[in-house]
Amino acid sequence: MAVISLLGFLAVMTSLFAFEINDHFMIFFLLVVFLGVTEFYPFPVWRGYTTLSFPIIFTIDLVYGLEVMVVVYALVVLLINVIQKRPLRVVCFNPAQLVLSYLAAKGLMWFVFAVSPVLHELTISSFLIEIILVTSFFYIMNNSIVDLVLLIRPQPYPFVLWKKKSVSEAISFFFSLVYVILLYFLGGQNRGIIDAFSFFFFFSPLIGLALLGASNSRLRKEKNRLKALFLMTKRINKRLTSKNWIQSLQHGIEELLDVEATILWIKEEGEWKSALLEGRINKKNQLDPNDLELDSIVKPTIFPDHRKETSPADAFFEKGLKASVYAPLYIEKELVGMLIVARSRTHSFNEEDSQLINALANQLAVVVKTRLLISEQEKRVVLEERNRIAREIHDGIAQTLAGGIMKLETVKRTWETDPTRSLGTIEDSLEKLRHSLKEVREVIYALRPYPTEHVSLKQAIHKRISILEEEHQVLISFEVRGKPVILDNEVEKVMFDTLQESLQNVIKHADATRVEVLLSYQAEHVLLKIKDDGEGFSLMDAMIKARDGSHFGIISMNEEAKRIEASLQIESSPGNGTVIMLQVPKY
Repeated sequence: MAVISLLGFLAVMTSLFAFEINDHFMIFFLLVVFLGVTEFYPFPVWRGYTTLSFPIIFTIDLVYGLEVMVVVYALVVLLINVIQKRPLRVVCFNPAQLVLSYLAAKGLMWFVFAVSPVLHELTISSFLIEIILVTSFFYIMNNSIVDLVLLIRPQPYPFVLWKKKSVSEAISFFFSLVYVILLYFLGGQNRGIIDAFSFFFFFSPLIGLALLGASNSRLRKEKNRLKALFLMTKRINKRLTSKNWIQSLQHGIEELLDVEATILWIKEEGEWKSALLEGRINKKNQLDPNDLELDSIVKPTIFPDHRKETSPADAFFEKGLKASVYAPLYIEKELVGMLIVARSRTHSFNEEDSQLINALANQLAVVVKTRLLISEQEKRVVLEERNRIAREIHDGIAQTLAGGIMKLETVKRTWETDPTRSLGTIEDSLEKLRHSLKEVREVIYALRPYPTEHVSLKQAIHKRISILEEEHQVLISFEVRGKPVILDNEVEKVMFDTLQESLQNVIKHADATRVEVLLSYQAEHVLLKIKDDGEGFSLMDAMIKARDGSHFGIISMNEEAKRIEASLQIESSPGNGTVIMLQVPKY
């Protein structure tokens, strides 16, 4: 790159000595403005961009000479690169390689005419052949130089990127060729004086295409960003209650912000923990984020050039990344996380990027805080569940065992005096002990990992029904409708808990002879329905008892249903059985 930059600017300095504009200054000014517009607003083509400036530089060469074109082309491209805040090596390389490509194309054209006398004997105009050769050689030389630089640089140059660039440049070549040929035919006609208005109207479609393409590209880019933000938000909301919610961010931030590396750290109980490391991350780094003094970054901060200003997390990035943005995640003045993104180009983050990153950080702050609250709630639920199990063991199993021990001690004392009564006592004790054994097994089953974590919801329900039928001699039918879909782990857990609580209530209180379970996968919802022909109950009385603390199931099921944005409906009346329906949205 240094050699090409040096040769290119030597050519520019040499051309300065022959730079002269004698007349048609307005036409010259107009062409320079048009050249700047086409270079500043590249035209979008097939997943890429290309400039439409070749017809203009060819016209400058044709009207004012090669030296003027070289100086103007180099200065315009140099100015555009400076305005776009590109790295110094790129600022020097881009105008140099474009100027050298055009000079090489002119040289090759003269060489071809010199060694091929046959070209002078063709019936078509030699100037038309010159136009075709210069255009072709320019694009060949330009792409060859760029390909060479991309191949020898440390970063990989994949075939997909080469194909994308080549297609973009091929489209630009054909468009430029058509335009300069049109210039040849229109210029060959006797249309009177050619003034600034003629050039203006001739190049107006070109400028219009550049401006329209750039505007359309920007709108499409914003549309894609909004789409990416919507999809990522949708995935986050869907997985928010799950422990693996962070997976919804994978590749989403890179696509949304067009960055090459992403770090998300979450602060829990005063300690920084890694949540997401994606892209060009230094995997050999052993630093602890707690040693980086991240709390000192209180607002979104841009580090435009890592070579001049070191950012706290530089060691976590690969060496090629040279610009980064740090966006703290604040909610109600509490720092809950830090989002860091990086790019390989210096000064590549503008104010618009900073605003978008800040908006994303604000949204992630709400998500992280919500997730922390959910985690705390889950811990409380686990604690409450343990207390409930402890109460059930104390009030049920423990009392039964204590009663059985007392009766057996009585039998021990009265066996010799009253064997018949003692046998009756033993039988009664055995029956209660068998019932306690079932309760112990149910408690053990409840303490195991949730079945839905290992098998599908359908399989977990089927297995649980089989166990209950065998233990309690109750007939339970199970039907599945629709095409099963995989739901979030937390959603399936709540559905299974609702089924289990409902069936336990039926077995303990309903005195039912038949229970029907339906799992229906509908278009937008999944329906779980449990219906029995038991005694039924008054829903109002049950709710009052639940508030008093004597019953746990109904309130628990209703709270869990609200947590996953599902609707729970219970229909029951004394003597008419009970129907419990849980309707869960698919998404």
